[in-house]
Amino acid sequence: MKRIAIFASGNGSNAENIIRYFQEKGSSGEVALVVCNKSGAKVLERAGRLGVESVVMSRDEINDRQSMLGLLESHRIDVIVLAGFLLMVPSFLIERYRDRIVNIHPSLLPKFGGKGMYGRHVHEAVVNSGEVETGITIHYVSEMCDEGRMIFQARTSVEQSDTAEDVEKKVHELEREHFARVIDETFFGG
Repeated sequence: MKRIAIFASGNGSNAENIIRYFQEKGSSGEVALVVCNKSGAKVLERAGRLGVESVVMSRDEINDRQSMLGLLESHRIDVIVLAGFLLMVPSFLIERYRDRIVNIHPSLLPKFGGKGMYGRHVHEAVVNSGEVETGITIHYVSEMCDEGRMIFQARTSVEQSDTAEDVEKKVHELEREHFARVIDETFFGG
């Protein structure tokens, strides 16, 4: 069984969907750990409810090679999934887990990516730009923000009357439909 660590910073809806998928699917992957940088984040409650161990680490601890690699090695982590994780991944982690760290971005990269482009900020930018479609991009994590090699994209239309909230709902549906499955197919042959 290969083991997944999910890194998350907030609500944890994607993390919960991924955990449930791997608990119910019978894949050769399992979520073994949730790493969070915010002590009050809802993802911690979700992980606990689903029986997945979680650890809160400060930015400094995440950026400390010995602490971070020690934690992941002690849990025998094979793959890292970023699910709403709002910190940059340290380069030593990218080197150690090259092509085994994935992220999901709420737009069709390379559009609306980069520093500061996350969550509602992305959806507002999409609506304000007059785009007629948006979607999700699942990609490998590289040293450059949102520039890793693309694995998968899914699209949805943006109507002229759509608000950022409307776009957000459409993007969340794509995330629920595709993220866990693409992880499974990419790393575990699911």
